[in-house]
Amino acid sequence: TVIDNVAEGRDFITIDGQNRHVLSYLGDFLFSPQRARTPVKALSGGERARLLLAKLFSKPANLPVLDEPTNDLDVETLELLEEVLLNFPGTVLMVSHDRAFLDNVVTSTLVFEGEGKVREYVGGYQDWLRQGGSPRLLGVGESKSGKAELATAIVEAPAPAAAAPVQGSAEPAKKKLSYKLQRELEAIPGQIDALEQEMAAVQEQVSDPAFYQQPVQVTTDVLARLEGLQKEMDALLERWAELEG
Repeated sequence: TVIDNVAEGRDFITIDGQNRHVLSYLGDFLFSPQRARTPVKALSGGERARLLLAKLFSKPANLPVLDEPTNDLDVETLELLEEVLLNFPGTVLMVSHDRAFLDNVVTSTLVFEGEGKVREYVGGYQDWLRQGGSPRLLGVGESKSGKAELATAIVEAPAPAAAAPVQGSAEPAKKKLSYKLQRELEAIPGQIDALEQEMAAVQEQVSDPAFYQQPVQVTTDVLARLEGLQKEMDALLERWAELEG
């Protein structure tokens, strides 16, 4: 399942130094609790791409390398990738022919200018042009005006191949929620985040080497609170799955 691929049997994973419930983390990649329990073989192409991103960014790293990361992505997944990269705390090296994507996410561009020369420019593709870069270096021709063919090279992209229908992978139609239930559903991700933060704070207390040197009643109360928070989390996730279904 999606959960198994990312969490490898764990309920919580460490993201940017913080413990997060795997369903909460997968929610960032547009997987509902119900869909997160789906076998990978039943996922659509876009969902598989989102799963790969979720798995990639769940691993501790400060210098991932991406080769043409936008290939075959649908619009929803492409926007998600841009958001993930913009929020990534480390450095990302990537190769891409998607000029709009580069303009949206990169802060520095390395241009191979020929004869073994590689030069760094601040910003993305358009910034490189403004700093005197020539599209001829990229094999892009220019019209007499110097604009028409360049604009075509930037805007036009190969039409994505039509996805073949996958039998048995279609999701059942979702029931329509009442206004009250819809508001409850929309509030759950925020409640999960709050619970995760509180659980992390309590867990930090328990992890302190001096924790068990305190009076028994103090440690008992803290451990009971941690257990209670876990039960609250389980109930909240179950309710989330129920409303999503």
